[in-house]
Amino acid sequence: MSPLTLLVAALVVPFIGAVLIAFAGRAPNLRETVTLATAAFLFVAVASITPHVLAGGRPQLALFEILPGLLLAFRIEPLGMLFALVASGLWIVNSLYSIGYMRGNAETHQTRFYVCFAGALGATMAIAFAGNLITLFLAYEALTLITYPLVTHHGDEEAKRGGRIYLGYLLATSIVLLLVGIIVTWNVAGTTDFLPGGILGDRLGSAATGGLLALFMFGIGKAALMPMHRWLPAAMVAPTPVSALLHAVAVVKAGVFTVVKVIVYVFGVENIAGLTGVDWLPVVAGFTIIAASIVALRANNLKRRLAYSTVSQLSYVVLAAALLTPLSVIGAVLHIAAHAFGKITLFFAAGAIYTAAHKTEVSQLDGIGRRMPWTMGAFAVGALSMIGLPPTAGFVSKWFILSGAVTTGQWVAVAVIFASTLLNAGYFLPIVWRAFFRPAPAEATHGEAPAPMVVALVVTAALTVAMFFYADLPLALARQVAGG
Repeated sequence: MSPLTLLVAALVVPFIGAVLIAFAGRAPNLRETVTLATAAFLFVAVASITPHVLAGGRPQLALFEILPGLLLAFRIEPLGMLFALVASGLWIVNSLYSIGYMRGNAETHQTRFYVCFAGALGATMAIAFAGNLITLFLAYEALTLITYPLVTHHGDEEAKRGGRIYLGYLLATSIVLLLVGIIVTWNVAGTTDFLPGGILGDRLGSAATGGLLALFMFGIGKAALMPMHRWLPAAMVAPTPVSALLHAVAVVKAGVFTVVKVIVYVFGVENIAGLTGVDWLPVVAGFTIIAASIVALRANNLKRRLAYSTVSQLSYVVLAAALLTPLSVIGAVLHIAAHAFGKITLFFAAGAIYTAAHKTEVSQLDGIGRRMPWTMGAFAVGALSMIGLPPTAGFVSKWFILSGAVTTGQWVAVAVIFASTLLNAGYFLPIVWRAFFRPAPAEATHGEAPAPMVVALVVTAALTVAMFFYADLPLALARQVAGG
């Protein structure tokens, strides 16, 4: 198939799958087979485009004008290619995990869950391949709305409250700030297209550029830059597969992907490097990294600890992009993939612990590694990646971020990275210690979670290690992004 046909397939397959899943709802085995098949078809379509993009091809598709001069259009470039590969690949593993989790916990509304999940991946593909700001904005909003039923899945008051916070923060930031930033960009640049080197040029002064950048950075609420982060821990009321979707596959990745895309293809790294008006962004990102790590350090609830870890790790991407060097931009792109593999492993492990042992607090995990060795072994791999230690994906991305900071003498950023690394170790390693080196309570009798869950978390842990040894593909795409 041609790259254009594959692009169309990547955009429509998840939505076709959602319809088929709905029709198969009364036959759980068929429903879940359709889910896995849809995820596999999507990944094959996306992966088949990759060689063309690596060779310099940029497939594009223009559908229709939304307003005069504003097209609904799609164009595949290296950053979107990497994001789509990660999201579509992890959907397969997350679907396998979801089968074990949803059945193991006798969750209700399972058909709705799988339908919304497929829709969320469709919106994610539209974000990844958006050819301009207005297309990205529409897909970004669609992702928020499609994932709302997933956040409120349990239907109780706590879920509804978490859903209100989720929807309120993400819609308010995008409509009040992000949309305004897009309108200003359109008026200044005369276009909303994503172009290598940026579209704004030197049309704005330093202060105005800094103000427009603030509209984008705080308007992209899915990136969870403080103080626009509260929706993320609030959304932890959702089932664990949804938490994995939020933290690793789609939602927060859509946020930091959009941050990098805006800095590289709207502002242009070279255009804003050296402007004093943008110096605030590394400071805010650094503060978010440290502050969220401190909250995670104090959290006893496992999912809350992982949620604030995500807030911190997302700002690594923002910080790296804000350093405005080729090496740091490569690090930002790589960290999108590295964090996805490591964090989905951690959430998978948390869900497995809940399913098998009904434990949710860190203080309850003494000796659990002896009864759930595969789960906690995978957790240890994910934790090492979040800390940034070899041989894991997190080391690769942090190496480039740190190299970019050192080569340009940005020592505050270097200090933030080192301090946060120690904090990461401080809130992850005690969990591993408890799991493997403390005695288990005498009444503990459980074993591993259902097999699909264990297989899924072992696969993602393996991917976390594999990216350390086989980083050629993501690195090639990241270098194309940094090189314009």
